[in-house]
Amino acid sequence: QVQLTESGGGLVQAGGSLRLSCVASQPILSRQSMAWFRRTPMKDREFIAAIRWGVSSTQYADSVKGRFTVSADNAENTMYLLMDKMKPDDTAVYFCALDTDYGWGFTPPTPYIMYDYWGQGIQVTVES
Repeated sequence: QVQLTESGGGLVQAGGSLRLSCVASQPILSRQSMAWFRRTPMKDREFIAAIRWGVSSTQYADSVKGRFTVSADNAENTMYLLMDKMKPDDTAVYFCALDTDYGWGFTPPTPYIMYDYWGQGIQVTVES
């Protein structure tokens, strides 16, 4: 069992920035992927961003492209999400997730069903 722990959430003003962290309880192996999803009352597990370990390829939802950046620290088994130019619509509970399959595609998967392990979620609130 892999445990994922998110941190870094909170309250921010529109236009501001936050950085989320997700620490895995064991090493993430090359070609596995990690992702960020978010949940609002209107959308359940909306894909936000993902990164494939080893090749560092990334994927972003159109709604966050150019504002959010996903990155990884292999040595610390940690994935980050730097959120810039935040909007009230970014208000949500953010989850990190791990896909343990050794995918052979270059880009990480985006459907939530591909991800095996999930963090507990962390609240992010953007005030206008």
